Amino acid sequence: MTTQQAADFLNVSQPYLIKLLEQGDIPYIKVETHRRIPFRDLMTYKQQRDIKRRQALQELIEMTEEAGLYEEEE
Repeated sequence: MTTQQAADFLNVSQPYLIKLLEQGDIPYIKVETHRRIPFRDLMTYKQQRDIKRRQALQELIEMTEEAGLYEEEE
């Protein structure tokens, strides 16, 4: 995939995606001066990102419940 296609797929900006590539968070190959991202690697990154987001949300819910800030409606 091109960097623009990958950015659109992840719903992020192209500069942010390029930052992820350069940090080594997502593997890519260079074809002349262009970066190409294998779809398989993009899906792996997306799945890991989604898992981390769900875990962070769950931790936030648990912290607010413990603090008594999260109440269920009756």
